[in-house]
Amino acid sequence: MLGERMNWINRYVDEPLLQGAAMLLRRWHVLTGQRPDTLEPVWNLISATFLMIATLFFMQGELLLLCQGALLALALPSAWQLLKRGEGGPYGVSDYKALRASAIGKRENEWALRMAVVVGSALLPFAHASDDSVTASFMLGASLWFALIAPLRFYLGAAEPPAPHEGDRFTRAALGSLS
Repeated sequence: MLGERMNWINRYVDEPLLQGAAMLLRRWHVLTGQRPDTLEPVWNLISATFLMIATLFFMQGELLLLCQGALLALALPSAWQLLKRGEGGPYGVSDYKALRASAIGKRENEWALRMAVVVGSALLPFAHASDDSVTASFMLGASLWFALIAPLRFYLGAAEPPAPHEGDRFTRAALGSLS
């Protein structure tokens, strides 16, 4: 009975999310020509910017400064990762093989963790009741941050990366796939 439930969860929840993440990575690589591993930090920065703008509408004073500072602190590692990534070369076969090996390992070893993150990100935004408005606002923001970032991070890490030539305009032209 337990095996049937796990197969159902794997088939109807985990696999579609993995396939969606792989499609998202491929689409990102084809449309932008960027390395697939730059999607996560870009999404983190977009999410932080969205939440920073939202705090401007709903908060004021010290609470606004606290939330803006926390979001800025959460966005700095992603910005640093993108700046550091700019020093590297283009996305090649060796990068593809490394990302693919990492994704296979994560797919096999982190199944339960991915499911816990999906359930947690769905439930956490509703668990912020507090008498203190500062605490409640901070917990709501942290819950939203987690819901926006964590599932994408785990599923992008476990998804099949696109082949290196899929987004490279020069390679596609050399292969004759551009008109």
